[in-house]
Amino acid sequence: MSGTSSAPAAASIRQRSRAIATWLALLGGSLGLHRFYLHGAADVWGWLHPLPTLVGAYGFWRLRELGVDDVAGSRLVLFLGAMLAISMLETIVIGLASDERWSALHGARRARGPAWPTYVAVGLALAVGAGAAMATIAFAAQQYFESRVERRAALS
Repeated sequence: MSGTSSAPAAASIRQRSRAIATWLALLGGSLGLHRFYLHGAADVWGWLHPLPTLVGAYGFWRLRELGVDDVAGSRLVLFLGAMLAISMLETIVIGLASDERWSALHGARRARGPAWPTYVAVGLALAVGAGAAMATIAFAAQQYFESRVERRAALS
């Protein structure tokens, strides 16, 4: 009896490729492309990805055009770094999900080819994500300590 109740639920799950989802998360994760692939265009979390990414990209543009002394650009670019780090973490989680969990969530029974493309994407995500996280933290710390020095200099 439990087999018949789970059959309609399993039939309603759209089958999705883990390799495609992993590469979409790696290449366009900060824009939510992997979320739209896995959950459709109505996914709220997918729509929450592009705005902070674009705000951070605008901050990056400001820093390139106006220099690193631009306070607004220095604060906005942190959004880009955070979104890159988050999307790389999502890439790793998708790529390393167990077969049972992937099958339950996204309907794919087994990988239909070699697993190495998925693992290459996970390795790249680890490198890019670690770099983005470290750079974002270092830049934020630098901005904080420089503002403290400037504030202390203004008081004396």
